[in-house]
Amino acid sequence: MRKTFIAGNWKMNMLPSEAAAFIGDLAAKTGDFKYGKVMVAPPFTSLPAAAAVIKGTGILLGAQNMSDEESGAHTGEVSPLMLKDLGVDAVILGHSERRLIYGENDAFINRKVKLALKHGFEVILCVGETLEERESGKVETVVEEQLAGGLSGIAEESLASITIAYEPVWAIGTGKTATPEDADSVHAFIRKIIEKLFSSSAAAEIVIQYGGSVKPENSAELMAKENIDGALVGGASLKVDSFYGIINFAKA
Repeated sequence: MRKTFIAGNWKMNMLPSEAAAFIGDLAAKTGDFKYGKVMVAPPFTSLPAAAAVIKGTGILLGAQNMSDEESGAHTGEVSPLMLKDLGVDAVILGHSERRLIYGENDAFINRKVKLALKHGFEVILCVGETLEERESGKVETVVEEQLAGGLSGIAEESLASITIAYEPVWAIGTGKTATPEDADSVHAFIRKIIEKLFSSSAAAEIVIQYGGSVKPENSAELMAKENIDGALVGGASLKVDSFYGIINFAKA
């Protein structure tokens, strides 16, 4: 049975002291989240402070990105070896902001996925369409291409360490949210693609999050859907009460 996975992507927010205080407050509320997993992904500069307080809380420590190389002349990059040394458990790869703003393509993201798995990280692989692509009827084409590209050369047994996050780009940080029915239909389509690429059992078992203006007010309805297993949360993950509200709804 698939377990709920709620992840907070803090993006370029939270100083080290703020990250440490947040995790302490969140851990006091969540305790042992027996219904699934909870993760927070601070910016790189706050990872050491977060790592110092997150041990023993049951909360996973995530990174928002990582290099496709282990070391070398890559100014400004952060390697998986560095993240591993800090105690990072998981990495978010292929986020729409990385794709659209920084030009990351599927082949580049695929190299990162393979390297992350090599070093024992859990991976959240993000896929999703822009508003233009949705209005042009290209949702399924875009999502299938991103899945096939991002998972190219990945062994089926490695899927146990991969979560797919469906994040319609037009719903990220805009206040707009796909209807639960629309979101679930794309999640169901993602399962069909996983079955096509791997197997029916892989499709049934893989965890798929929804990302796109998720908040306490809409999380229960979204996660009640058959194919939605959790959420990749942006703005609402920056306040303990709102993030806990999403986690608490997921428990039900």
